[in-house]
Amino acid sequence: MSNTVSGLPIGRGLMYLIVAGAAWGTAGAAASLVYRASDMGPIALSFWRCAAGFVLLLTVHFLRPRARTAGSESPGRKALRAVATGVGLAVFQTAYFAAVDATGLAVGTVVTLGAGPVFIALGARLTLGERLGRGGVAAVTGSLAGLAVLTLGGGDATVRPWGVLLALISAAAYSVMTLLTRKWGRDGGADAAGTSLWAFAVTSLCLLPFALAEGLVPHTADPVRLGWLLTYIGAVPTALAYALYFAGAAAVRSATVSVIMLLEPVGAAVLAVALLGEHLTAPTLAGTLLMLGSVAGLAVAETRGARQEREREPLPA
Repeated sequence: MSNTVSGLPIGRGLMYLIVAGAAWGTAGAAASLVYRASDMGPIALSFWRCAAGFVLLLTVHFLRPRARTAGSESPGRKALRAVATGVGLAVFQTAYFAAVDATGLAVGTVVTLGAGPVFIALGARLTLGERLGRGGVAAVTGSLAGLAVLTLGGGDATVRPWGVLLALISAAAYSVMTLLTRKWGRDGGADAAGTSLWAFAVTSLCLLPFALAEGLVPHTADPVRLGWLLTYIGAVPTALAYALYFAGAAAVRSATVSVIMLLEPVGAAVLAVALLGEHLTAPTLAGTLLMLGSVAGLAVAETRGARQEREREPLPA
């Protein structure tokens, strides 16, 4: 069950995406601990997150064995890929933080993460010719319902048009990034590790002026704890998660990617209950079960479709 263009098995691509989504879910809890330990703002945190991810991936890049393969892409295409991905990532993160500030965490999250799968499903159908099918439509619908219950079911939410617009911009940037990653994976020659590395460099440069305006260096009474938290955020939900995300997104259908990435709020909700002392509510449980069921359904459909596609391929002469 392998993607014939990217070369990555579908099963492994799905596992990469599941691990990436779960890792992203830990970023919110770690960020909450950073805010408790210092006066660091969200844009500065996003800058340090991307800068640390770049340094870690650059270290891995120099330490891993060199492997030259025939047909690798040109430096120009690599630069174009890095700039497009890095700018998309910067817009995605910055617009999301601005949406949360404008209309609140609940509405900002549900609009950004809820609009993403819809934009991606439409974009994949129009630009990549990828069909969801009835099962895929049901899975996307179930995941969006679960996201709404999980995010909005715990209390009152205030909807402000400017914040919703910012959330839609964030979702659009995320969708473009995902669709481009899938297209490049289908075209072949994509280097997921290289994309992650240089995309973080571009994103860090884009975020730097905003981080400087917000306050780049935080004040803290516990610098050691803050340092460990920033190291974790840069290593696990950033360097590791995005490297796995770009590799998996190149091999798996775009709509499936967008739904699997909804594991992020599920993981965040679990950690909020387990580590931050928040109460397990009925909406939290119901939304989590809906979203996990949708992710499992799409994963099964993806592997089944890959198996059927492989069976239809002509046997070598």
